[in-house]
Amino acid sequence: MIVISLLVNILVLVPVCSGLITDADWTEEAYGPATPARSILLSIYLTIALSSAALLVLRDPKFIAALLMVQVIYKLTTPFTVGTVANPVVVSNIAISVLHVVTLVVIWRSL
Repeated sequence: MIVISLLVNILVLVPVCSGLITDADWTEEAYGPATPARSILLSIYLTIALSSAALLVLRDPKFIAALLMVQVIYKLTTPFTVGTVANPVVVSNIAISVLHVVTLVVIWRSL
């Protein structure tokens, strides 16, 4: 499960980051117009992607759990901060958080 969660992070975030960097047409609908706030979000996404890649190599369950826990919290709060569950980013955040919760349970049981 650990590898799956980390790979999902990378497989989702590489195209998302690429789209945000290139200002792809779909990014404005999903993330709004290019603003400093969207650039900050890009920085956070790049950090999660790079951390996930590093943790695929390091495989330290404590670090992986910390990364996934932060993601679960921010992903599950997005429906409240965005004000809807109809946004595609919110929907994907909820789905990915379910996966990460399962992985966190697996990590917890292995400690």
